[in-house]
Amino acid sequence: MTLVDEVRSLLGADRLIEDPDVQASYSHDEAEWAPHGAPLLVVRPRTSAEVQHVVRACLRHRVPIVPRGAGTGLSGGANALDGCVVLSTEQMTRIVEIDPVERLAVAQPGVVNEQLRAACAAQGLWYPPDPASAPWSTIGGNVATNAGGLCCVKYGVTRDYVLALEVVTGTGELVRLGRRTAKGVAGYDLAGLIVGSEGTLGVVTEVTVRLRPARAPERTVAGYFDSVVAAGEAVRAVSEAGVVPSALELVDRHCLAAVDAWKNMGLSVDANVVLLGRTDAPGLAGETEAATMLACFEAAGATWAAQSTDQEEADALFAARRLAYPALERLGPVLTEDVCVPKAAVPEMLGRVEAAARANDVLIANIAHAGDGNLHPLIITPADDDAARLRAQAAFEQIIGDALALGGTVTGEHGVGLLKRGGLARELSPAVQAMHRAVKHALDPAGILNPGKVFAEQKQSAEGAAGLA
Repeated sequence: MTLVDEVRSLLGADRLIEDPDVQASYSHDEAEWAPHGAPLLVVRPRTSAEVQHVVRACLRHRVPIVPRGAGTGLSGGANALDGCVVLSTEQMTRIVEIDPVERLAVAQPGVVNEQLRAACAAQGLWYPPDPASAPWSTIGGNVATNAGGLCCVKYGVTRDYVLALEVVTGTGELVRLGRRTAKGVAGYDLAGLIVGSEGTLGVVTEVTVRLRPARAPERTVAGYFDSVVAAGEAVRAVSEAGVVPSALELVDRHCLAAVDAWKNMGLSVDANVVLLGRTDAPGLAGETEAATMLACFEAAGATWAAQSTDQEEADALFAARRLAYPALERLGPVLTEDVCVPKAAVPEMLGRVEAAARANDVLIANIAHAGDGNLHPLIITPADDDAARLRAQAAFEQIIGDALALGGTVTGEHGVGLLKRGGLARELSPAVQAMHRAVKHALDPAGILNPGKVFAEQKQSAEGAAGLA
């Protein structure tokens, strides 16, 4: 029996996509330049047991599995290999439980981030991780990449909220990791290990997350700057002042103009950079933090700065921040960076991004979770311009090198996937890389889970998976 016949018999034909034209839409994520292959099959299970059936069938046939959420990733982590099974969790969309006493929620991996947040909000609770793709990205995908977002400067990233996971391992075992209690130190933190592993250690089938009480309304401070370096100085000044904003986002004129051209929001301003700060501290503390941020913006050279008194206007500015990436995609292929540096190094790093643009003669638009040093330079090239593409790739590598030189990391929240494998090898010592590979082999000895991702070379088992990557 072929693998396709076996999976069809186990799950039913309605769970399979065999049409090559439809399969093509599942073969890659949003990383424009990451390579991808043609899958043998796309499977859309609805239960943990069905996921386990698929993994065990792939083990028997020694066929690689590429887990996929909504496909909003920006590193190629969900890209298909030739002849693989793409395991899409898009139909695993049940919110299993929201517990207001324990302040936790349990959800299947296909639940969209914003849907979970809305369901929690209806019970007076809040799930903080809010990537810019929150209206489209799934909880499973957020777990796979340890997604961050706008408010993580104060509230942390996905790993900080994952209490427990249900996972199908590379050996086909269905296991539960973590706990539901507020405390727990029994054994290694295997749930934390799975978060950010990009589908290379297991297929997540259920997620239990910690929730917070609903927070106070935010106050917004906006500032216009003539340069990204000046805006970076304002970011450093806010940190030095001891303020921990609930968001501190940088958006340059290229991004705002692109959003205006697409959505006609009328947000373009006579400034090179806009810095958006928010505080959700209640009462007088919030007023004090907003006033401090405003003073920091002005001291750093803002050409204009003010605390917003119009909530709709403030929300529109943050909506433009979330729309920046898809708006820029309309201008041509976008190569997206995701470096993170210490907050004190933000001005220097922004200056180096500008230098990389000049040195390689490419257009780089800048958006950033500036408050925690996570920068997203967006390198835009004309379509079908091979020379520009080569220059963009050179700029990409230069920016990675600069981030590492300043004590940073090659990826803050998008993951390594395919695009950052070389950067990861530069960041981690050989001994540490060997530790990672040892963990991979322990949990996926046949090497069938997303092979070739994160590390450029994967050690496959002698029996079967050699050559799958």
